Amino acid sequence: MLQFLFNDARRDEDLPAGMVVLDYVRRVGRCPGTKEGCREGDCGACTVLLGEPNGARFRYQAMTSCLMPIGDLHGRHLVTIEGLNGPGLNAIQQAIVDQGATQCGFCTPGFVVSLTGFLLGEAPLTEVEALAAIEGNICRCTGYVSIVRAVRDMLAALRDKVPATGDRLPALMALGVVPPYFAEALTRLGPVTPLPPAPPGAVIVGGGSDLLVQQAEALAGQPLRLLSHEPNLRGLRERDGDLYIGAMSSTEDLLRSDLARAFIPDLEPTLRLVSSQLVRRRASVGGNIVNASPIGDLTIMLLALGAELGLRLGEEFRTLPLARFFLGYKQRDLRPGEWIEWVRLPAARRSYCFHFEKVSRRRYLDIASVNTALSVQLVDGVMRDATLAAGGVGPIPMVIPAAAGALRGQPVSAAAAQACAAAACAAVRPISDVRGSADYKRLLLRQLIYAHFVELFPEACPVEALC
Repeated sequence: MLQFLFNDARRDEDLPAGMVVLDYVRRVGRCPGTKEGCREGDCGACTVLLGEPNGARFRYQAMTSCLMPIGDLHGRHLVTIEGLNGPGLNAIQQAIVDQGATQCGFCTPGFVVSLTGFLLGEAPLTEVEALAAIEGNICRCTGYVSIVRAVRDMLAALRDKVPATGDRLPALMALGVVPPYFAEALTRLGPVTPLPPAPPGAVIVGGGSDLLVQQAEALAGQPLRLLSHEPNLRGLRERDGDLYIGAMSSTEDLLRSDLARAFIPDLEPTLRLVSSQLVRRRASVGGNIVNASPIGDLTIMLLALGAELGLRLGEEFRTLPLARFFLGYKQRDLRPGEWIEWVRLPAARRSYCFHFEKVSRRRYLDIASVNTALSVQLVDGVMRDATLAAGGVGPIPMVIPAAAGALRGQPVSAAAAQACAAAACAAVRPISDVRGSADYKRLLLRQLIYAHFVELFPEACPVEALC
């Protein structure tokens, strides 16, 4: 029995845990404001708020309901656009009306919910952050200019009335941005019975950002082990200088983590190249790895950073370098029932220079044709160690030892970059597909390696020396 708060009322539902939240909202909850669009997390039409208990209240985040199993709602608060509506227009809705930021209206509920999640969150109340909050919401009518104006109007109306930091819920309730029942949401939910242990052989589900796209119907009738209800798999911590990332930490958790940003100074702008906020909140670090996509952006970054996996099967535990995890296309060194408990980044990598690049049809919100990451240990101008990882140039996300070998012991120079690129291109075996021919992918690999050196070492490797 799944127990959760749905808008302003508690629900106790005897439904399959794998049922997609979008289907529950529309077909069972009869809330049609949540729209069915792509069913892949790409359009934002189905955006809802998910509240997780956090002390005396819920902590809310906007998420796509098409990528969420209903089992993840247990003990939580699900809010749709119907649960945000009041007797009149709130500041977000009024700004949209005033600026004519809606035409057909199909996407509008998703924009309102995403902006509500932004205001309820912890990000600074800036235009940059507000626009980032709706980067996963697509509008096919307006051209977005009117939406941007509406965001500016919203911020102007609320910025001086809502705390810059801390708990914003009281102020947002007083302003009518969220209804008064949010103050008593935990009370309305009441006591919740813990979920029973998953049976042997249950399908392990992380964030579901890939699994629910690929196998939603198949999962609906199967027993599931929902890792989102295992708090020990979430969060980041430092131990002996190493960074441990819980496998159920989301990509957005990683982007926002002070610990992670201290470990990798350029991590935040780099991770913004990975999908949208809506998807990053569902996409778990461990799930990204297990998915074993040959062009997974996060996996390529972790490979270059020398990541190691902590793998658990019951009481058995083992560690494995991430570079040895991928055995073939969608094949992994993972035993039946085994899961990733954490990902470790070694302390030594803190001193390395790191850079990530990708080429896709769009810079943001798109899948790479080829992506690469390079980490280099530089001592007195000499590259003592290096790791180059690449995706899209073989059946697995790979580390290319020959490319790193061309750099070790060499001073930083355009010649070293060219030798690295030549070794990498000779070592890979890309295939021609919808994202480009094999020759084109080799060309991209070479150019991305040059881009690493231009960005990391602009004085030693100017663009004109590599043209």
